[in-house]
Amino acid sequence: MRPERLYLQDILEACNAVARFLRGTTEGLFIQDELIQSAVLQKLIVIGEAAARLPRSFTAQHPEIEWADIVAFRNIAVHEYFAVDWKIVWVTATEEVPLLHEQIKALLNHLEEGSRP
Repeated sequence: MRPERLYLQDILEACNAVARFLRGTTEGLFIQDELIQSAVLQKLIVIGEAAARLPRSFTAQHPEIEWADIVAFRNIAVHEYFAVDWKIVWVTATEEVPLLHEQIKALLNHLEEGSRP
């Protein structure tokens, strides 16, 4: 099994990609742009997949992060793709992903501080 740190880095990188993909984009442009929608959704799926692979013992130690909601979003995006509500994806990408980015960054910093001699 991969170390938790690597899954957290995957999440952080996907959050960074979402921010890059949406830079300079408005909700109206996002709703009309299939390419940006697909790119953002793919990274949200990566975030959910990485979160799903974290051990429950690890996620239980960090309840400040909505792990179950992240995984549930991934499951909807993958298994009910044709029912995806792009306005919800927009809110997730522009409001929740930046918060998750900061939470994961802080968690990674905490883990790295704990591993220093």
